[in-house]
Amino acid sequence: MTITQEYLERSRLFRRLKNGAHGQLVELYAARLVEVGLSRIGTWRCLNVVGNLLDWMASHRARLANLDERMVERYLRHQGAKQSIQLGDRAALKRWLLTLRTAGTIAPAAVSVNTPQEQIFAEFGDYLRSERGLTARTIVHHLPAIRRFLCEVCPAGATDLGKIKQEDVIRYVECHAQDWSSRSAKAMCWSLRAFLRYLHHTGLNPHALAGCVPSIRQWKFASLPTYLSAAQVQRVLDGCDRASPTGRRDYAILMVLSKLGLRADEVATLTLDDVDWRAGEMLVRAKGRQRARMPLAPDVGAAVVAYLRDGRPKSSCRELFLRSLAPHVGFCSGGAITMIAKTALERAGIRGYAHQGAHIFRHSLATELLHSGATLSEIGQLLRHKSHDTTRIYAKVDIEALRTLSLPWPGGAQ
Repeated sequence: MTITQEYLERSRLFRRLKNGAHGQLVELYAARLVEVGLSRIGTWRCLNVVGNLLDWMASHRARLANLDERMVERYLRHQGAKQSIQLGDRAALKRWLLTLRTAGTIAPAAVSVNTPQEQIFAEFGDYLRSERGLTARTIVHHLPAIRRFLCEVCPAGATDLGKIKQEDVIRYVECHAQDWSSRSAKAMCWSLRAFLRYLHHTGLNPHALAGCVPSIRQWKFASLPTYLSAAQVQRVLDGCDRASPTGRRDYAILMVLSKLGLRADEVATLTLDDVDWRAGEMLVRAKGRQRARMPLAPDVGAAVVAYLRDGRPKSSCRELFLRSLAPHVGFCSGGAITMIAKTALERAGIRGYAHQGAHIFRHSLATELLHSGATLSEIGQLLRHKSHDTTRIYAKVDIEALRTLSLPWPGGAQ
């Protein structure tokens, strides 16, 4: 029997709702809470939110059949005027609406009508996916820059796409290139080129404007990689509470980051099927839709096994690392892995670095390997770099090797 089921058996709140006018629907809702494995407090909160919503509807003589997202928003505004809305309240009500729709009690969700601009975005996304081979996550990164560009250059909407001229593009880039960092400006230009290439490819604009997007100057290797010493990395690992399930999960994630050099997104997308225990290998879904097999170091494997045995919640989800709070599913993106790394760094008292997230462990591994005598080619293979130039930045932290290149100063000192 799960924690949720034990709570429901002795909950006066659940009995009150079950004996009310919508008791059968409440029981269906409770079954869904059992299915996702919410904690006792989470279950109480969901039932309490639904109970308050039903009381509010009764006081306003609103019929349950008329409940939809707009009415839920009205209720949340009403509640927000009296008390703060907690983070899980919207999720609880969204789950309630899904239960009612599954039972056929309320109408299906209204289908959103795409605006002409949204239709353009959808077709642009299809083009990037089919013609350019980009992933959905990469495509999403293009949209904010394109949205800002269209709002300023094409205020009339899709009808003005064919009227975009070369001077419009150049003026826009010159006006906004300094709004953010040089890296962000380069990303903006990259998105613009892709979009303008799409407009010409589909005939929406007769001019090939991609070539007129100015280039943003950014000096290669102008910065040093941010990295931690081996002692600092160990301090971060030692800061995990490996007596708790969440601590075992975080420790395993940090071991994968620091010992294998995986990116945050690569850790988030690992599945149970990606680990070949017999061969001692791990399949990694890398950037650019690449797949690479990496050796699973014994200490990393031991950390993952400890999490699987005594930390991973029971779940049908195949992702290797799951959320500690119900619903126990995988992380939706690498952002959660970055937050786990950032929290671990703060817990270890490591602050003041330019980059304080998951990627600092990747830099730290490369730097430690370089100091241990590994070649740049070997490091590039481990980190799965496409270009040697990407790996070459680590040469800037090899002080001893750089000393041999320095010219002698007058007087013989070097």
